[in-house]
Amino acid sequence: MTHLNTQPNFGIPGRHYRHAYTPGDDFYEMLIEGHRDLSDEQSELMNARLILLLANHVGDLGILREAIGVARAGVAAAPGAP
Repeated sequence: MTHLNTQPNFGIPGRHYRHAYTPGDDFYEMLIEGHRDLSDEQSELMNARLILLLANHVGDLGILREAIGVARAGVAAAPGAP
């Protein structure tokens, strides 16, 4: 059975990083840059499209089901959640 990897897992195969957080920072910078100059509506559409593209790339329904559950539980447990 496969399980969702929730540990930092960013990087380029074969590349070694001096600090473990560096590839995560690089991803965050790419994500922010991708949203630059978009309206709120365009930004939401980009997020939706990105989710669908990455879900298609993962392709494993078990992993996707687990990811949806983990994401939902994190939102439901957040302060101010209904």
